Amino acid sequence: MRNRLYCNRSGRGRAIKRALEAVFFSFGFLGACQPAAAGDAPPWMHALVNAQLPQHDEKTDAVLLYSERNIAVESQQKIRISVRQAYKILRPGGRERGYAFVPFSSPSERVTGLRGWSIPAQGKDYEVRDKEAVEVSIPKIEGSELITDEKAKGIRIPAADPGNIVGYEYEIEEQPLVLQDSWFFQDVIPVREAHYSLELPAGWEYKAAYRNHAELKPARNGNRWEWTLSDVAGIRQESEMPPLPGVAGAMIVYLFPPGGPGNKGFTNWQEMGTWYRELTRGRTDASPEINKKAGELTAAALTPVDKMRAIAQFVQHDIRYVAIELGIGNMQPHPAADVFSHRYGDCKDKATLMAALLRAAGIDSYYVVINSERGSVGPDTPAYGSGFNHVILAIQLPGRPSDPSLAATLEDPRLGTLLFFDPTNDVVPFGQIGGYLQENYGLLVAPEGGELVELPRLAARLNKIERSGTLSLDTEGTLTGTITEQRLGDRAWQERMRLLHLTNNADRIKPIEALLAGSLSSFHITRALLVNLQATDQPFGFNYSFEAARYAKNAGGLLLVRPRVLGIEADGILETSEPRRFPIEFDGPAEDTDTFEITLPPGYVVDDLPPPVDADFSFASYHSKTEVKGNVIGYTRRFEIKELSVPVSKADDLKRFYRIIAGDERNTAVLRSTK
Repeated sequence: MRNRLYCNRSGRGRAIKRALEAVFFSFGFLGACQPAAAGDAPPWMHALVNAQLPQHDEKTDAVLLYSERNIAVESQQKIRISVRQAYKILRPGGRERGYAFVPFSSPSERVTGLRGWSIPAQGKDYEVRDKEAVEVSIPKIEGSELITDEKAKGIRIPAADPGNIVGYEYEIEEQPLVLQDSWFFQDVIPVREAHYSLELPAGWEYKAAYRNHAELKPARNGNRWEWTLSDVAGIRQESEMPPLPGVAGAMIVYLFPPGGPGNKGFTNWQEMGTWYRELTRGRTDASPEINKKAGELTAAALTPVDKMRAIAQFVQHDIRYVAIELGIGNMQPHPAADVFSHRYGDCKDKATLMAALLRAAGIDSYYVVINSERGSVGPDTPAYGSGFNHVILAIQLPGRPSDPSLAATLEDPRLGTLLFFDPTNDVVPFGQIGGYLQENYGLLVAPEGGELVELPRLAARLNKIERSGTLSLDTEGTLTGTITEQRLGDRAWQERMRLLHLTNNADRIKPIEALLAGSLSSFHITRALLVNLQATDQPFGFNYSFEAARYAKNAGGLLLVRPRVLGIEADGILETSEPRRFPIEFDGPAEDTDTFEITLPPGYVVDDLPPPVDADFSFASYHSKTEVKGNVIGYTRRFEIKELSVPVSKADDLKRFYRIIAGDERNTAVLRSTK
C-alpha cells in the first residue's frame, strides 16, 4: 500500500522513477535484438480491440483503455493486490507504455506474478512471461546516498508501436505497514474504463475519501465492493502548474479490522499526528553524548535563539545526508543517539537529532511532515501517508521574535510562536525556509495530535537578486564594464547548491556565462569572482567584468542602446494557443532589482529615451525608469512576485504583465552624434 515518507532532495522521487525507467529501457534495448515470443493475449485484452477510445486530441500519445486494481484483505498481516492495465499507442511518444515496472519493498512485499502482451494491428500477439522479467534494486541517485529495500520488477512488451495495444497484469503479496490504499485513477493520459474493488474479511469495515473528485458510490456483493469510472480526462501538463497529486483525481481507502486499526491506521490529520508521534516515541531521547554536545555547541550562546542557531549549524553541516530506509525505516526515524554517533541520516533523522539537541538545551520542537512539492497536499486533502515525502522541524520560540532574521514563524493558538526550519537543506540560513516550503501545507505533530498547518510566506526582499553595473560605451558600439550581483534566499542557495561541489573555475563561472548569453549576442569575460560561496549566512554574489562588441547598433548615424543590459524577467509560458487549465505556480516570493549606468561615447548625446514602466497587479509588480545625468544613462528597475499562485482567472493579466516586461526589456535609447 506504499505509504512512505521520503526525504525528497532535488526531486528524489522523480529521480528514482527516471533511474528505474533508464534501467528497464537499457534492458529493453538489449532485448530488442531477440525474437519476440508469440502468445495469445488474454480475453480481457482482446475485448478492447474494437473499443471506442476515450475523448482525446491529436497530441495524445496513448490512452488507457482498461485499468483494474483489486484489493483482497486476508488479515492485518496479509493483503493481496492484483492489477491489470491495457493501453492503445497512438503516437511514437506512447511507446514508453511498453515498459512496465512494479516497485516493491522486500521483504514486506513480494511480486508473485508479472506478465505482459501486445496485440498488433496486423499480425500475431506477443507475450512476455514472468520468468522473462528483470528484478533490480534502486540505483544510486545523484545528490544522495541511499540504502533501501525498495526494488522493482520490470518487463519490456514488444511491438509497443502506434496502432497497437499493450497490456500487463501483476500481483503483489503485502504485509502492510499502514492499513490504507490509494487509487490514483487520473493521470496525464485519458482513461476509457477504470475499476477498483475491495474484498474484506468478515467484521472488517472501510472508509473512502476523495481528492479532486466527487464521491463515488460502489456496488456491493457480500464483502466485496466495486467502483467503476469511465471516460476520465487526461491531465495535459502545463508549465509551472501545480504538482500532479494536487490536481489529479484519487480515492483514499482506510481499512478497519474488528477492534480498530490500532497502530496501523488513521483516517484524519489529527489521528495521523498521533500515529506518527507514537511511531517516533523515544527517538528524540538524548544520550549522554548528545547532552554533552549540546552543552559544547551552546556554551557561548547568549540567548535561546543563539542556542538554536548553533545547533542548526551543526546538524546542517556536520551530519551527512545518507538515507537508510529498510522496512518501517521508510517512515520511522532512527534514534537520535544512532544518528549522532554515525554522523549521518536522512531528513527525518536529521530532524530527530536536532530535536534531541534542542531539548537538551531546554528548547521544545515538533516534527512537521510535509511534501517538498508545494500543492501536493492542501486543506481538503484526505489524510494519507504517501502524500508526504519530507520532514522538517517547528521550533518553539520564547515569545514573539524581535530578531528580523527569524522570518519563518507562525503563531499557533496552542503552542505559541513556532519557527520552521529544514535541517536537511544545508544552504538555507537559520530563520528562513525555501520557497518550496512557503505557503505549503504540512502536518504539525503536536502533543495533542496532528494539525495540518500552512507554513508562512516570507517577505519578497528575503529572496532577491540585486544587480548593479558601471559600464561605458565607445563610438564603435562596444560596451565594457563591471557588474556586482548580490543574491539572498532561494536566489542564493540555488546557486550555492550548483557550485559548492565544483572545483574547476571554468565550471564555476558558467552561471555568469549563461546570464550574459541570455542578454548579449557576443561577450568576453575579463574577470569573474564568486562571493561568500561557503558562508551560507551571508549574501552570495558574483562580481565580474566583461566586454561586448557591437552592443550598440548603428542606424543611419544614430546609435541604438538598450538600457536594460542584463537579466530577463519576462516569461513566455502563457504564449500558447491553448487555454490555461491550471494555476501558475511561482517558486516563491521574490524581489529583483537592476541598476545600470552607461557612460556615453565621446561626441554623443541622448536623442530619445524609453518611457518609464509601471505595472502593478495583485500577484506581481514591475517598475522601470531610464534617465540621463550628464553623459550617463541610468536605468533602474524593480520586479516583485507577491503571490505564489496565480489562478486561471488571472492568467490573461499575467500574460499582459509579462508582455509589458518584455517590451521594456527590448526598449532602446537613441544616441545622436554632435559632430
